[in-house]
Amino acid sequence: MRAWLPWMLLVALGVAGAARADTTCTTTTPVTLAFGNITNAAGTPTTSTTTFKITCSTAGLSLLATASVRACVGLGTGSTGATLSPLRQMTNGTGDPMGYQLYTSAAMSTIWGLTPGASPAALVVDLNYSVPLLGGSGEATVVIYGRVPALQTLSSGGYSSAFSLANVRLEYAFNEVLLGTATAPPLCTSLSGVSGHKVATGGFPFTVTANVLPQCSTYVTTDMDFGSNAGAIAANIDRTSTIGLTCLNRTAYSIALDNGLYASGTTRRMQHTTNPAWFIPYELYSDSNRSQRWGSTTNVDVVAGTGNGGAQQITVYGRAPASVGPVAAGSYNDQIKVTITY
Repeated sequence: MRAWLPWMLLVALGVAGAARADTTCTTTTPVTLAFGNITNAAGTPTTSTTTFKITCSTAGLSLLATASVRACVGLGTGSTGATLSPLRQMTNGTGDPMGYQLYTSAAMSTIWGLTPGASPAALVVDLNYSVPLLGGSGEATVVIYGRVPALQTLSSGGYSSAFSLANVRLEYAFNEVLLGTATAPPLCTSLSGVSGHKVATGGFPFTVTANVLPQCSTYVTTDMDFGSNAGAIAANIDRTSTIGLTCLNRTAYSIALDNGLYASGTTRRMQHTTNPAWFIPYELYSDSNRSQRWGSTTNVDVVAGTGNGGAQQITVYGRAPASVGPVAAGSYNDQIKVTITY
């Protein structure tokens, strides 16, 4: 009987197909999928990518053992989205939306979903590797392809959506054999006819970000005409003009007015067009009561506002005060520089 033992042991090893080890898959953490600066109503889409790795490891089985894993990598709606299709959404600090989408390939034709077999579906990744006595592993690099479509009406601000917890899902089934080539599980969701099945969530959290810069344009100003007056200015002459601008929604801006060309200290003055020694003082205000002087010192006397995406008109209130004695006949004018900061 002692002479037959080696032969019986070899037979046992040759016919065994079921493994006695276990397979575990882990993921690395992707870096932020950053779209960078997006222009309001941009004529072309903006794309970006991020990557991470899946590593599946199996404890040692035998010199000729192999393992095969079918994994499904799922991405949900993100923290600021409600639907996967036609677009996911990220939002800025005030809740304004920006549409974007995540895809499974560079062709950007297949939307990346969360659930295996659904529409859109999770990405399927297959790994096959040897499992010698010291154990073996397989690795795959996964690329997430993102795109922000063109021609969106956007608000300024920083946008983001976080993918974590149940929004990032890894489900896999695996087969292990002691001899030969392990067959791939038919589905990552297979519970029977496979060596094992596992589900993990939250393993590869990442964030999608984009930024829409503040923007103002279409500046229009009107002149302030104090009219005509004979002799002395007996009473205050009040007039108005306007500053028009169009700013991207949520764009914070401020408007500063300098003291003009002929100011004496902080007193604005109009100068006679032919005799530079003659002046008429006047002042500009930000309120109809003409109590708030409009100047150029930040956080003191400039006018602040927020864009709404449409044309906005701001009124400038002017006053030429009553004069002491007569005023020389002729035309007087001044020029004010308007500075808009956003």
